[in-house]
Amino acid sequence: MNINRKLFLILWMASIFGVMAILPYVFTLQGGIPENLQISLYVLLAGQIIQNAIIFAIIIFIGLKIAKKVGFGLPILEGWFEGRKIKNDLKPILRISIGLGLLVGILIVGMDYLFSLLGVTNNVAQVSSINPPAWQGFLASFYGGINEEIMLRLFLMTLIVWICYKIKQSKDGNPSKISIWLAIFLAAIIFGAGHLPVLMSITTLTPLLITRTIILNAVGGVLFGWLYWKKGLESAMISHFSADIVLHVIVPLLIFI
Repeated sequence: MNINRKLFLILWMASIFGVMAILPYVFTLQGGIPENLQISLYVLLAGQIIQNAIIFAIIIFIGLKIAKKVGFGLPILEGWFEGRKIKNDLKPILRISIGLGLLVGILIVGMDYLFSLLGVTNNVAQVSSINPPAWQGFLASFYGGINEEIMLRLFLMTLIVWICYKIKQSKDGNPSKISIWLAIFLAAIIFGAGHLPVLMSITTLTPLLITRTIILNAVGGVLFGWLYWKKGLESAMISHFSADIVLHVIVPLLIFI
């Protein structure tokens, strides 16, 4: 099965934009641009962008290659390529996507507060005593909405469902709901666990901190996975972006008021 080249190109270019958008946020968390760089800053940035461009080209290709086989896709963009107007496909999913994204953001803030009552530091920025400004958080939200959804939903979740589908199919020849829910939860947990190395580099991990990190990140992953399954990748992207706006833009603005 050949992939849609236009769809691949759009996702690939969007992923490159997401990588560039998160760089100011990352540099701020690291305490600024290192002064003892062995190479030019521009060479370093170019290397990071090219490396990520190659990685995302591979995972986007694989994701698109197997998504249709298990019933997943990007209905808005696919409909646009077929001649339908984007707004006709986008309008029905905006309310639920944005609404669930805002809900995820609020839930994470609330759960984060509960963990703080147990003595667990709220987030990476607070652990490192650095709070990136809201404008950097806004740019970083594009990485969450685009790149993380490509990695975790289009690639990882799709791959898990495809593997389960190859092992055992439902009576109607489609992936079973059990395999889809398994993929949703596994992708969400892996996403949460993926934040642990960053924490490990700046603080000592404790059982509560590990639990907090995995749970808070998995909450969104489950809902975004459900949206990907039921509404398409664009819906998951919009929802993830909305959640990150709460966490990385609205919350920082409220803190400094």
